[in-house]
Amino acid sequence: MSLTPWKILESRYIHPRFRIDKVELANGVVFEPVVFEFRNWANVVALTKNNEVVLVRQYRHGVKELSLEFPGGIVDDAEDPLEGARRELMEETGYSAGEIIEVGRIYPNPAIQHNTLFCYLAADVEPTGKQHFDETEELEICLVPLDELLNMVKRGEFKHALHVAVLFKALTHLGRV
Repeated sequence: MSLTPWKILESRYIHPRFRIDKVELANGVVFEPVVFEFRNWANVVALTKNNEVVLVRQYRHGVKELSLEFPGGIVDDAEDPLEGARRELMEETGYSAGEIIEVGRIYPNPAIQHNTLFCYLAADVEPTGKQHFDETEELEICLVPLDELLNMVKRGEFKHALHVAVLFKALTHLGRV
């Protein structure tokens, strides 16, 4: 048996960017999966000259906890993901970098989402501006030595799965994995 894409019989939106498709599988089964048409995201592993990682702590309502994360967020429509990463780094932290390199692309949840998370690594970042939060953001900047961040992952203190994946991509690029 060969794997084949599902045949889309019809699509309808229940909310902007929230779609229900009626699909038929190769075996004739028909069902209705939900697809979230989220915009692409970009996250930055930003390292200072002292090999500290610039992180942000913010409240995440889904788990009702504070979460320690990499700076990043939504890439605006028609915005280059690299420029989105630079913008998010500056807006959330006030830090900038001369060079930011892409270290990977991952799908956050390909079963129900169609977006891509662009993973970036920035070295020798430094504070050069002011934070500019979105109306729903309230962030605290945290500088954590890279080796301590790895220990935090091991201890379960750095919990956001996508950010652990971004860290893995950056560590792979740095030859640490």
